[in-house]
Amino acid sequence: MNVGAVIATKRKALGMTQKDLAEKLHVSFQAVSKWEKNVACPEVELLPILAELLNTSVDALVGYRSPILSDYEARYQTEDYYWGIVPNRFCYEIMKRKPPVKPLKVLDIGCGEGKDAVFLARNGYQVSAFDLTDAGLEKGRLLAEKCGTYVDFFKADVKDFRPTQDYDVIFSSGVFHFIPPALRAEVLESLQEHTKPGGLHTMNVFVEKSFVKESPDKDKDRYRWKSGELFTYYSDWLFHKMDEEIFDCNSGGIPHQHCMDVMIAEKVEA
Repeated sequence: MNVGAVIATKRKALGMTQKDLAEKLHVSFQAVSKWEKNVACPEVELLPILAELLNTSVDALVGYRSPILSDYEARYQTEDYYWGIVPNRFCYEIMKRKPPVKPLKVLDIGCGEGKDAVFLARNGYQVSAFDLTDAGLEKGRLLAEKCGTYVDFFKADVKDFRPTQDYDVIFSSGVFHFIPPALRAEVLESLQEHTKPGGLHTMNVFVEKSFVKESPDKDKDRYRWKSGELFTYYSDWLFHKMDEEIFDCNSGGIPHQHCMDVMIAEKVEA
């Protein structure tokens, strides 16, 4: 779809009028109307704000569809859950270290089909979760409904997303290799700033190892980390776990291996 069609579709899906969107952007509703009719285009500086308001990414807004996104959309189109519905072991680490004895807000970055977000919500956490795939988000919502719980699923790109509220736990598994090296400091600083004192970051990243055979999905849009690099961004946090693991994988139908740095870190008040 062209930019105007994307804006109109996303706006209507969120129940916003052209006037509502215009007011949030501080433009006239006539401007929004012209965008949607493709008579004019939004100014470049408005695109990140517009994408955030419409719960989408800048790439999706301008109609760019990466091969990676198409690949994951295809994976999630099946009736079964591509990654299964067994929660990541990180979920149990979160429950052990930050049990939901009071309302705790969790952000799941790159939630895929939502299995971990739904598991945490079922166990009493207030969970928000985002992914770039429409198919994954829809399956997450269906899983939450089936399990009798609620997750605030929304669409965003990890490269563009910057939180506007504070969280007790930020969780991400197998996602940060989509963040280009030049953006890593900015992304992590933003996540750290929006983490409450005593909050946890529970994360892992794929790292380069010369002796580990490259996985079949390695390409120019994935950026593996240097060994130990993730930990350097958390020099003033308390580490509960900082490990490096090599494991077998069969995703894509071709046996291969990955190396990951695994971290659980706590934000400690000075």
